[in-house]
Amino acid sequence: MLPDRRLLLVHAHPDDESSQSAATMARYLAEGAQVTLVTCTLGELGQILVPEWQHFTPQELGAHRQQEIAEAMEIIGVTDHVFLGGPGRYHDSGMVDTDLGKAGIPDEMPDNAFWLSDLLEAADYLVEIIRSRKPQVAVTYDPHGNYGHPDHIKAHRTLMYAVQLAATPSHRPDLGAPWQVQRILWNTHNTSRWAEAYAIARERGLKLWGEGDHDHADEDMTQRFGPDPEQIVAVVELQPYLDICRRALLTHRSQVKGDDPFWQFFSIMQELPGSGEAYLLGAGTPFPQGDGPASDLFEGLDVADA
Repeated sequence: MLPDRRLLLVHAHPDDESSQSAATMARYLAEGAQVTLVTCTLGELGQILVPEWQHFTPQELGAHRQQEIAEAMEIIGVTDHVFLGGPGRYHDSGMVDTDLGKAGIPDEMPDNAFWLSDLLEAADYLVEIIRSRKPQVAVTYDPHGNYGHPDHIKAHRTLMYAVQLAATPSHRPDLGAPWQVQRILWNTHNTSRWAEAYAIARERGLKLWGEGDHDHADEDMTQRFGPDPEQIVAVVELQPYLDICRRALLTHRSQVKGDDPFWQFFSIMQELPGSGEAYLLGAGTPFPQGDGPASDLFEGLDVADA
């Protein structure tokens, strides 16, 4: 028998789940909900931060990152983790750096890069997962992939399409009975907390985006941290799960270096009162009107008979 509350999260690469959704997954698992994590690629083209691993080929890095995310899942407690289409079906597309810390689409990428994948094929892999797990709430990135990474954008498109197809009785009945996801959320930065953490980081002399970082006006830098706070519809408190979040993130040793200025800044943000994992409403049932963001991703949904 399925638990009353069921949550699906779709992320692009190993480590994305630990930097953006660890507290959310830990909380709902602790409360007895079903949590399903889908990872779209093995992250074969991620930046390697450990000097002795610099010789890894993309395939070797992908295999290593499978181990890293397995360790993270043990720490968080996730037992239902799926690679979209199976491990290695879709290859990390890579990215290029653009102005102001955004990512862009590279000119060349592997033939089976996720960005180049057939959208219907990728969505159908997810349709089968949606119909078998029956989540009421699904989470992924915003239409811009939060910061422009092509795999994040493709993960967004894949989930948004899959949710429509999964609810359509005439579409691929061989993939299971139709299921309607009630609410789609887009994970985002908790804008106010990130801006507050940035001010502290500047006071401590941390340079996050190059030598000219401190020359930017505070208000200009604040705009890059996330959406208008009025658009944030839900925040899952981070503090009760801070130790889990940090331990899970640090399992991704190839990608995360605790003493790097950015990760020091990230740690500052996590410690701030009121810090949490923030969400925008992508589609589906709105949250009940209240004072500020909701604290429960399922608030206002009828999950008893779902």
